Parts: sequence; structure tokens; C-alpha cells
Amino acid sequence: MMTHLRAQGHELLGVSYDRGYRNLKDDFDMFDVPGLHIVAIQNRISKLQTAIKNLKSLTGGISKFREFKETVFNEFQPDVVITDFEPTTAYMANHRDLPLISIDNQHRMRYMEYPCPAILRKDALVTETVIRAFVPKPDISLITTFYYGEVKNDRTFLFPPILRQSVLDARPSDEGHILVYFTQEFESFMAMLDEFPRKRFLVYGAGHEGEEGNFSFRPFSLDGFLADLASSKAVISTAGFTLMTEALQLAKPMLALPMGGQFEQELNAHLLEDIGYGKNGRKADAETIGDFLYRIPEYQEALESYKPQDNRAILAKLDELLADDSALAKRFHEKRKGKLAPGPKKIKQKAC
Repeated sequence: MMTHLRAQGHELLGVSYDRGYRNLKDDFDMFDVPGLHIVAIQNRISKLQTAIKNLKSLTGGISKFREFKETVFNEFQPDVVITDFEPTTAYMANHRDLPLISIDNQHRMRYMEYPCPAILRKDALVTETVIRAFVPKPDISLITTFYYGEVKNDRTFLFPPILRQSVLDARPSDEGHILVYFTQEFESFMAMLDEFPRKRFLVYGAGHEGEEGNFSFRPFSLDGFLADLASSKAVISTAGFTLMTEALQLAKPMLALPMGGQFEQELNAHLLEDIGYGKNGRKADAETIGDFLYRIPEYQEALESYKPQDNRAILAKLDELLADDSALAKRFHEKRKGKLAPGPKKIKQKAC
């Protein structure tokens, strides 16, 4: 998105933290802010460790916020704020009465109808409250999604997932291996894979390297990982949005293992299975793995209906919003504040 905006002649100042900041700072003018982190143990969120880590990261937060306010808003003086679910910029945009555009997949859970099993409805309400707290008043929401439900207002627009150019350029093949990826070490699940000695597993995120029987443990490599993904038969991974949508783009069935206590991943896995592109591995056991491996041909057939798409649609919408000194973005901003007469309001029954 930033590369495109700069190519269109816009002046940019980026705000991010940790890996996002490190990945962007060499190519863009960036400001580093404190951010929130999730700590997981055996694929389940640890509330205690998450709280401890976030409290540590917020040390010195007041002075950093003052620096942020001075540098980003007083000196740079943005005309429009675009946030990828980053709360500091979202709150300052509202404080400074600036148009705010959100680009993310999280707002699916606030502004899009979707099927939700009864067991997750309480978590859905909590998650919607959290989203509202993080980005309270977006003027326009550009939502990336692989499931297209009805939107709840005329300020919300749905688009295919944003993908890296290297993913768009990748050519899928099938060399027979199963790609396994975890963001945290997950020993209990790895032990269950031992029950499938005829399958070849390429494993990322296990914390070590080398060959062990039918397992190849790989060190993290962006290019190497993508090559192994593109040439895989299927994917077993936590249910994060990025890898799931890359797998869909490359027509790879996925066993999605939602992180316990993380509703977004629970929803991703549920929708993936609902569409028929893979299996929800909420019950992560040997029977679930076996069922997924047996049904890979069925998922591959369903994936033939998935249409790979690039980023052109969302880029065109962003250009439209920012054209003529951001005239349309400013109009949406005024409309949300009630200064322009709203159109007819649609009333829909909430699915979740």
C-alpha cells in the first residue's frame, strides 16, 4: 500500500512497531511506537504472559506518545490517516478531526455479516468491542476478506486479501509434501504427526533444523518458505489470515489450527471449512489430521472455484478516496459526523 501511495505522489509518514517498523524503516520515513503483543503457549493464548509482555512494552509510553504527537501530527500535519488496525494513529485522527481510513481484515468482525457457531457468539461480541476500542470511528473501512458477507453500512467495502508481489508471481505445483508452520513451538501437535509416517512434512517454526525421518525442519526464510508453500500438496498451520489467504491464492488446502482464545483465528478456521477449502482443526488430534489428509482431493476440487486476484481493486478504491486532495475521503468524514445528509439506512438482521 505504501509503495503504491508513494508512486502516486503522496507524501508519507509511516507509524508501526517491532517487525512492521523494522521491515519498513529502510524504505520509508517511519516512526516507532509501542505496540501490543500476544504470547501463546502450545497454541493457546497465555493471558498472564501477554499482560506481562505488554506492560513491559508500555514502559516510558507517556514520553513516547508526546514525541509521536509532536512528530507525526504537529510537524508532519497529515491530511488523511490510514490505519492497519493501529490504535494510536486512529485516536489521534479523531482528536484532530481528520479523515480516517481503515485497511485491515479485523473489521470483518464489526461491519460484515458472517455465519457464527453458537459456541463462539460470546467471543464475537467481545471481539467486536475490542475492535471498536482500537479504531473507534473509521470514516471508511476497506476490508480484506476471503468470505464475502453483507456489509452493515455504506462506508464499508470488501476486497480480496492484499498479497505480496512474490506471492502473486509464484507458480503453484505439487511435489507431495505437507507444509507445517507454527508461530510458537507446538510440541504436542508435532507428536501427533508421528502417526503419519508415509507423509513428508516440511516444518517451519519448530525451533530447530535438520532431517528426522519423514520430517524436514527448516530455518525461517521468506523466499524458502514461499517456495515450499507453492510446491506443497497442502498446509497445516495456525489459522492466521496472511498464510491462509496465501494458501488460497496458491490453491493449497489447509488444516487451520485456531489459537485458543483468539476469536479471529477461530473465525478464519470456521469460514475456511464452511466454504470447503480446508478443515477447521479446533479439535487438534490425530483423527482430525487423518481426516484432513484423506480429504485433500476433495478440498483441491473445491479450490478450483477460488479465483486468485491481485491488489488492483483495493488500490483503485484508495486512489479514488484520495483523488482531488482527498475529496471523497473528506466527504465520508463529514457524512459520518452528521454534517451531510445520510442516504437511506439499511436494516439487516445480525448474523453474529
